[in-house]
Amino acid sequence: MRTVIALAIMLTASVASAQTRSVYIEELTWPEIRDAQSAGKTSAVIVAGGIEQNGHHMALAKHNVIARYVGGQIAERLGNALVYPVVPFSMAGDPIEKTGHMRLPGTISLPSEVFLGVIRGVALSAISAGFKNVYVLGDHGGGQSELRLAAETLDADWRGKGVHVYYISNTGAGQKVNAYLAERKIAPGGHAGVAESAQVMFLDQQKLMRKDKYSVAAAGPESATGTNGDPSLATAEMGKAFLDIKAMDAVEQIRKVTTATK
Repeated sequence: MRTVIALAIMLTASVASAQTRSVYIEELTWPEIRDAQSAGKTSAVIVAGGIEQNGHHMALAKHNVIARYVGGQIAERLGNALVYPVVPFSMAGDPIEKTGHMRLPGTISLPSEVFLGVIRGVALSAISAGFKNVYVLGDHGGGQSELRLAAETLDADWRGKGVHVYYISNTGAGQKVNAYLAERKIAPGGHAGVAESAQVMFLDQQKLMRKDKYSVAAAGPESATGTNGDPSLATAEMGKAFLDIKAMDAVEQIRKVTTATK
């Protein structure tokens, strides 16, 4: 009897530990991932970020820090998911022709077929690890078609085996963020503008933002500064609201598509 009780206590402790540890798999050991899956975390969230120029006022890590935070928020709100490491590179222009963001130093850009292959590889790794639902999304505007293609083709390959891969769009969240700014009569701008600057302000203002360069960014033009908009209008409070919008929009999509396939 004592042995049975001891085993029960150990099992309960293992499940409790799996439920309270980080949602980021890079912070877990493989037995902790296994135990988390046994405790019900059978979904994987994969978010693509990117390294690209963000004007004079914001460091290149923007998309990656946003992607990691939003991925974690999605997993926390779902309650049954773990987050894979951010896919750190995106499609940001031609490095030979120096188009898009590749015209300015620091940007890293992957060709379409490479980006697609990386996303497929990460998603397949999640499937191999035993996750039953894999959600693929991107914070960077480029590469959305590749994210969708990766999800749809993998889902077609695996749905007969009880595994699903879903693409989660970022369009709805972007529209909600623009509506938030319009209500406050603030021009949303574009790349590295108010919305993106606000999110990074909330996440890591001291390390990633350069307050003394806001006026340079606002002066434009984008072709010279790499910025579209006035970052001085952004606040960390706005950034928290925008990050919440992104996380909740993704969670709503996830719940909708998951319910539709049950």
